[in-house]
Amino acid sequence: MTASKKAVNRGSVVAMIPARYAATRFPAKLMQVLGNKTVIRHTYDNTKATGLFDDVIVVTDSDIIYHEITSHGGKAVKSIKEHESGSDRIAEAARQLGVDIIVNVQGDEPFVKKEPLKKLLAAFDGGDGEKVQVASLMQLLKEQKLIDDPNYVKVVVDINMNSLFFSRSVIPYARNKETVVTYYEHIGVYAFRKQALLNFTNWPVTPLEAAEKIECLRYLEHGIPLKMVVTDYMGIEIDTPEDLVKAAKFL
Repeated sequence: MTASKKAVNRGSVVAMIPARYAATRFPAKLMQVLGNKTVIRHTYDNTKATGLFDDVIVVTDSDIIYHEITSHGGKAVKSIKEHESGSDRIAEAARQLGVDIIVNVQGDEPFVKKEPLKKLLAAFDGGDGEKVQVASLMQLLKEQKLIDDPNYVKVVVDINMNSLFFSRSVIPYARNKETVVTYYEHIGVYAFRKQALLNFTNWPVTPLEAAEKIECLRYLEHGIPLKMVVTDYMGIEIDTPEDLVKAAKFL
């Protein structure tokens, strides 16, 4: 089966970018200027430039971000309700769309690249892909200080690359020091079948999700594994003013 025929299994694919203005650690971070434009416009423009999507939409609670995107020819919608997570925010907008697969691209990832997203979407291709409800990205973690850091969410997978668990703790714990252990960091870029996303928002917060503050645990607690896709580094996530400085140097 050719790649083009396999991709037909996906149906229509839309990228949605949740964009909250009042970030806790770095308020208004999406409106910070990076080079010649704002962080959120870098994210939007780079997502659109991949050519992978039938549409790209910013979903925001902010008139400022809405105007920033639409005044430069982009597409944005305003959230009606307050939302706890990015998944909840885009689900509200997705209900109105006739779409098969939705990719959640984080608004604070200005250096979005085509290849990781292409690999993510490929998880839905072919016979095995028809069973996939949710897919997400991960990358190798090699530095011990990052493996130990609770801000880096770790994920362990089975032999078919389905997620077994996500944690801020060190997983797996290498009790046997002679065993070579591979550590993966979960990158919060998701692709969902529309119904899986809508189901997620209808479920209450689950106990493990509440304990770890990791939203995708809600899927695992309802028996739905995430198909994990290994990728190289996606770029620099803008969480702090220091990250913005790093991003400016990277740019």
